Amino acid sequence: MAGQAARCFRLALLALLVFSLAGCARKTDSREVVRFWAMGFEGEIVAQLIPEFERTHPGIRIQLQQLPWTAAHEKLLTAFAGDATPDICQLGNTWIPEFAALNALEPLDSRIAGSKAIDVADFFPGIWDTNVIDGTVYGVPWYVDTRLPYYRRDLLKAAGFDKPPADWAEWRKAMAAIKAQAGPTKYSILLPLNEFEPMLALALQQEEELLREGGRFGNFRSEGFRRTLTFYKEMFDQQWAPPVTNIQISNVWDEFDKGFYSFYISGPWNIAEFKKRIPAARQDEWMTMPLPGPNGPGASIAGGSSLVLFRSSTQKPAAWAFLEYLSSAQTQEKFQALTGDLPPRRSVWNVPRLAKDPYALAFRDQLERAKPTPKVPEWERIATEMRLVTEQMVNGQINVEEAATELDRRADKILEKRRWMLDKAVAK
Repeated sequence: MAGQAARCFRLALLALLVFSLAGCARKTDSREVVRFWAMGFEGEIVAQLIPEFERTHPGIRIQLQQLPWTAAHEKLLTAFAGDATPDICQLGNTWIPEFAALNALEPLDSRIAGSKAIDVADFFPGIWDTNVIDGTVYGVPWYVDTRLPYYRRDLLKAAGFDKPPADWAEWRKAMAAIKAQAGPTKYSILLPLNEFEPMLALALQQEEELLREGGRFGNFRSEGFRRTLTFYKEMFDQQWAPPVTNIQISNVWDEFDKGFYSFYISGPWNIAEFKKRIPAARQDEWMTMPLPGPNGPGASIAGGSSLVLFRSSTQKPAAWAFLEYLSSAQTQEKFQALTGDLPPRRSVWNVPRLAKDPYALAFRDQLERAKPTPKVPEWERIATEMRLVTEQMVNGQINVEEAATELDRRADKILEKRRWMLDKAVAK
């Protein structure tokens, strides 16, 4: 009996201990939970910034879910359909018009107006504008991306040029001179036919919009876009560029180092790649430059990702506090140091790490002239068609006028449902 009584006592003590631990767990979980979805490399790195936010906001816990870019878009649409979106999310800038059209995003104008952490004037205007749909702000830029040329300084100088070209006329002369020296087996520039970004960057330099009438129709037969098509085709016709895709280039960094081409339009991630892959003895032979425009330094793509609040969130004040924290100049500086991503705020570019990096300076300059792509949900489909049609043009299957006409036809077909929806909304 004594043994049985002892066992009962131990069981009662264990039950009391379990109950006490459960009570502690419930106390720990009493914090307000903010669900945050982030993608790719940035989704991994941002976890390092969360503890500081939770330390300064003890009543909030951030629940981070990391998504691969390849699955993120579909998962977000599924979550929206199932009313299971997160409170705060990273969105690619070209996705914002789509989710705004779905009425899934919370307008942020009033919150931004009252924020001490978010200074609109400190953000590059073109990058900020990617978040503005029909006059309403739906996101805050988190990191930015744009495209510009990497170039071989030594090969440009050997061709008779002491500085990089600043406009299309100078660029034409430089590419012609480089090709004359390079011979039949080497080229002046690499424009991979499976990438639409170089063509898009040149197109954004024109005054005309790529879509007309509020995004209802294509505007590819405009004088400006036909001028871009002509310049782009000329680079292949003159054999300044090889008609290849990037998968036909064994290694873009090695071929750049070998002088197979002297200009390569790409993004900021390649700064680290060129530093790593080009031998130390030749590190002084390459540099970055702003993208030349038709009549001077030109525009380029306003890419990257932004932070948004979902309209269905029940934790908006806490989620906004976290968004403000990630968007502050201090946190942006830490985030840039961890990721190497370009910051969207001008003030962060003043830190010595960026201000003294000669390869980053051209990107800082280019971001002042970055322009958003058309703000319609269908834009990515249209950009794909632009790549396919321009490839046909480069391969001699169609000419410039036919390419422009075909692009308008394909864009108008893609935008057919958009026109119907807009016309229906007006009719109401």
